Amino acid sequence: MIRLVTVVVPVHDEEDLLGACLASLDLAGRHLRLTHPKVALRVLAVLDRCTDASPRIARREGVTRLFVDHGNVGATRSAGVRAGLDQATGAGVPPDRVWVATTDGDSRVPLRWLTEMVDLADAGMDLVVGTVEPDDMADPLVRARWHAEHHLTEGHPHVHGANLGFRGSAYLAVGGFRQQAVHEDVELVERLRERTDRWIATDRTRVLTSGRAAGRARGGFADYLAGLAPALTPATAGLVPSSRWTASTHQGTMSRGRRWWSAGSRPTRPGSPMPKCP
Repeated sequence: MIRLVTVVVPVHDEEDLLGACLASLDLAGRHLRLTHPKVALRVLAVLDRCTDASPRIARREGVTRLFVDHGNVGATRSAGVRAGLDQATGAGVPPDRVWVATTDGDSRVPLRWLTEMVDLADAGMDLVVGTVEPDDMADPLVRARWHAEHHLTEGHPHVHGANLGFRGSAYLAVGGFRQQAVHEDVELVERLRERTDRWIATDRTRVLTSGRAAGRARGGFADYLAGLAPALTPATAGLVPSSRWTASTHQGTMSRGRRWWSAGSRPTRPGSPMPKCP
């Protein structure tokens, strides 16, 4: 049974969105305490080269802060997970009783995010791969293409660092996040899936993330969204939903990154190995 949950949130200059992210984690933490009162929780904001008010926001929200100087999402996630597992060891909690959940500073988790993950972990899962949904894409053509390529459902084919959870012992067994500037999430999930069949791709933990168009790094999520528009056809444009997002999907992998990190997307068939992203 899980005794400790560590949430790792990599952050780089997210003063506009970090408050909402941490508020959503606070609500999810409160729900976890109601459903699993014996499970301890730690939220860790890993502040990478922040020059804005992000550190002050993290302090205001009462989460643990870890300052790093990487400029690299893989290294930043790795530092956060390592700090969380080191703290667990110091508290006498073995890695197989620790659940690590990762999201991003521009994302908002649902109320039952942590509760669902712990339930799945206690049922024997070593890895939970969740979905994300951009909440603010104004361009209807980009929104149409997104829906054409993303069906958010059980057994989906995507991998998102903004919605990922794994058992501490499984993470350590495969060597953890590698210091990659891109696709560190997809690469980790690929190694975890090669090691264990106790994993699930689920839409039950869907996270809302930013669909902003302005990014800071080549290959980032903003570049991915921008790349959707030129490929649209009149037929695809007809897929634009009339009002709000609809939800349904397939199974495999998509990697997304922060504004200053990067992301891409490619589905696989259920049970097939994760693809190598370009």
